[in-house]
Amino acid sequence: MAGYSGDKEAYLKRLRRVEGQIRGLQRMVEQDKYCIDILTQVSAATKALQAFSLELLDEHLSTCVVDAAAAGGKEAEAKVKEASEAIARLVRS
Repeated sequence: MAGYSGDKEAYLKRLRRVEGQIRGLQRMVEQDKYCIDILTQVSAATKALQAFSLELLDEHLSTCVVDAAAAGGKEAEAKVKEASEAIARLVRS
Protein backbone atom coordinates (compact mmCIF):
# COMPACT_ATOMS: atom_id res chain seq x y z
CA MET A 1 0.00 0.00 0.00
CA ALA A 2 1.31 3.45 -0.90
CA GLY A 3 2.36 5.72 1.97
CA TYR A 4 0.08 8.50 0.75
CA SER A 5 -3.06 6.32 0.73
CA GLY A 6 -4.46 7.94 3.86
CA ASP A 7 -4.30 11.38 2.18
CA LYS A 8 -5.18 10.20 -1.30
CA GLU A 9 -8.20 12.49 -1.67
CA ALA A 10 -6.18 15.53 -0.60
CA TYR A 11 -3.48 14.68 -3.14
CA LEU A 12 -6.07 14.20 -5.88
CA LYS A 13 -7.67 17.53 -5.00
CA ARG A 14 -4.33 19.29 -5.36
CA LEU A 15 -3.67 17.59 -8.69
CA ARG A 16 -7.10 18.60 -9.96
CA ARG A 17 -6.31 22.18 -9.01
CA VAL A 18 -3.08 21.99 -11.03
CA GLU A 19 -5.01 20.44 -13.90
CA GLY A 20 -7.35 23.44 -13.78
CA GLN A 21 -4.37 25.79 -13.89
CA ILE A 22 -3.07 24.00 -16.99
CA ARG A 23 -6.46 24.25 -18.68
CA GLY A 24 -6.46 27.94 -17.81
CA LEU A 25 -3.10 28.27 -19.54
CA GLN A 26 -4.50 26.61 -22.64
CA ARG A 27 -7.41 29.07 -22.65
CA MET A 28 -5.03 31.99 -22.24
CA VAL A 29 -3.06 30.88 -25.30
CA GLU A 30 -6.25 30.28 -27.29
CA GLN A 31 -7.40 33.79 -26.37
CA ASP A 32 -4.03 35.35 -27.30
CA LYS A 33 -3.43 36.71 -23.79
CA TYR A 34 -0.35 38.76 -22.99
CA CYS A 35 2.83 36.66 -22.78
CA ILE A 36 3.84 37.90 -19.34
CA ASP A 37 0.40 37.03 -17.95
CA ILE A 38 0.77 33.50 -19.32
CA LEU A 39 4.27 33.19 -17.89
CA THR A 40 2.96 34.30 -14.50
CA GLN A 41 0.41 31.50 -14.60
CA VAL A 42 3.06 29.00 -15.75
CA SER A 43 5.09 29.97 -12.70
CA ALA A 44 2.08 29.44 -10.42
CA ALA A 45 1.39 25.99 -11.92
CA THR A 46 5.05 25.04 -11.63
CA LYS A 47 5.13 26.08 -7.96
CA ALA A 48 1.97 24.09 -7.29
CA LEU A 49 3.53 20.96 -8.82
CA GLN A 50 6.74 21.53 -6.87
CA ALA A 51 4.80 21.85 -3.62
CA PHE A 52 2.88 18.67 -4.45
CA SER A 53 6.14 16.86 -5.22
CA LEU A 54 7.77 17.94 -1.97
CA GLU A 55 4.77 16.85 0.07
CA LEU A 56 4.69 13.48 -1.66
CA LEU A 57 8.44 13.08 -1.16
CA ASP A 58 8.07 13.90 2.52
CA GLU A 59 5.33 11.30 2.80
CA HIS A 60 7.55 8.74 1.04
CA LEU A 61 10.49 9.45 3.31
CA SER A 62 8.44 9.27 6.49
CA THR A 63 6.72 6.01 5.56
CA CYS A 64 8.38 3.89 2.90
CA VAL A 65 11.98 4.86 3.62
CA VAL A 66 11.59 4.77 7.41
CA ASP A 67 9.95 1.33 7.21
CA ALA A 68 12.71 0.04 4.94
CA ALA A 69 15.40 1.51 7.22
CA ALA A 70 13.83 -0.27 10.20
CA ALA A 71 13.92 -3.53 8.26
CA GLY A 72 17.54 -2.89 7.27
CA GLY A 73 19.59 -4.70 4.68
CA LYS A 74 19.39 -4.35 0.93
CA GLU A 75 15.80 -3.08 1.01
CA ALA A 76 16.89 -0.11 3.13
CA GLU A 77 19.80 0.63 0.82
CA ALA A 78 17.54 0.43 -2.23
CA LYS A 79 14.90 2.76 -0.74
CA VAL A 80 17.49 5.35 0.27
CA LYS A 81 19.08 5.21 -3.19
CA GLU A 82 15.66 5.50 -4.83
CA ALA A 83 14.77 8.51 -2.66
CA SER A 84 18.12 10.18 -3.40
CA GLU A 85 17.57 9.75 -7.13
CA ALA A 86 14.05 11.19 -6.85
CA ILE A 87 15.41 14.20 -4.96
CA ALA A 88 18.08 14.70 -7.63
CA ARG A 89 15.40 14.68 -10.35
CA LEU A 90 13.32 17.22 -8.46
CA VAL A 91 16.31 19.49 -7.94
CA ARG A 92 17.17 19.37 -11.66
CA SER A 93 13.63 20.19 -12.75
